[in-house]
Amino acid sequence: MLQVNFLRENKDRVLEGLNKRNFKPVNLVDEAIAADDVRKKIQFELDENLSQMNKISKEIGLLMKEGKKEEADAAKTKTAEFKENSQTLKQQLDEIETNLQNILYQIPNVPFHLVKAGVSADDNEIVYQSTDVEGLGEGAIPHWELAKKYNLIDFELGVKIAGAGFPVYLGKGARLQRALVQYFLDKNVDAGYMEVNPPHVVNEASGYGTGQLPDKEGQMYHVGLDDLYLIPTAEVPVTNIYRDVILDEKDLPVKNTAFSQCYRREAGSYGAHVRGLNRLHQFEKVEIVRIEHPDNSYAALEEMVEHVKGILTDLELPFRILRLCGGDMGFTSAMTYDFEVWSAAQEKWLEVSSVSNFETFQANRLKCRYKGGEGKAQLVHTLNGSAMALPRIMAALLENNQTEEGIRIPGKIAEYARFDLIN
Repeated sequence: MLQVNFLRENKDRVLEGLNKRNFKPVNLVDEAIAADDVRKKIQFELDENLSQMNKISKEIGLLMKEGKKEEADAAKTKTAEFKENSQTLKQQLDEIETNLQNILYQIPNVPFHLVKAGVSADDNEIVYQSTDVEGLGEGAIPHWELAKKYNLIDFELGVKIAGAGFPVYLGKGARLQRALVQYFLDKNVDAGYMEVNPPHVVNEASGYGTGQLPDKEGQMYHVGLDDLYLIPTAEVPVTNIYRDVILDEKDLPVKNTAFSQCYRREAGSYGAHVRGLNRLHQFEKVEIVRIEHPDNSYAALEEMVEHVKGILTDLELPFRILRLCGGDMGFTSAMTYDFEVWSAAQEKWLEVSSVSNFETFQANRLKCRYKGGEGKAQLVHTLNGSAMALPRIMAALLENNQTEEGIRIPGKIAEYARFDLIN
């Protein structure tokens, strides 16, 4: 959530950034500033009212001591009037603060200056590609057929147990999943990330803290009886560890990694592009989260990009990196890099990771700050990335490594899986 003072002091920059996002209701910026003006006016009146009430209350005691009962009674009447007026002003203040917050919840983050204007994924910039993919995988068959051929994943069994989008991994398919998770976690820990094992459900405050609510409420599974949400990514519980926390500047950066199941309703997703592992309601993912000093957050973002790049290099998969345009970025992000791997059989790019800097957008909601020296507490910058999401990695591994003998497992992962061929 953007701070209203930031909107006020950087209005031209904000409007330019929202235009990059192709965000239409820019009138919300003026509405937020106007609501804040009303809030300030009511707050001033309330403070003055309370000050007068306190002053008269002190005078009542002196008047009573001096035996001036009539004057004291008159003062009591004034105090009652001030009290009633204060209650009215407090109610008005609560209403305008709620209205201001609701307006601010609707305004997305302002893109970083390197982010280009754009409307959709077609406008994203390719900043790196590992290899030419032309001619790769000629005659390759898709991963859902490979999964059936080698008894790795049973999609129909998942439908029986839960419904579409909940596959059951079997035998070497399950072992390969486990190997990938362990490899990703070890790789992250070796890079200085502390592993945490968070809850897989969060409360409403946590959803608002990282921006899933109210923006993505329809995509989250809600446990109504307990008013809890199944997490769409470990980013949500891990980042919320630092909600309402003031960190010491010397403790920055904070680097965490976590494995979790992820749950997404994916409402409205139909067609061939969601077949097999391309889009699921439940999947496994390893996440990296960083809490950074504002001066270092973009250097940290590039470091995270290089880290994910190293993982995909180890997996021996053709991949590319895109810097998302304004119109394709998430609501909370200031800048995002997407990683895509090449699907040999489907002959298309599959997104497997997003690495984002949210600047102070999440931190403002979370009230996560840092304090150094004698200075006042300031908002941190938060970042997160997938390292990695498993379904499409699994799909690409199966499709890109199929041979006449079977499916070859890249060396780094074979060490964890304890097999180098699926046949």
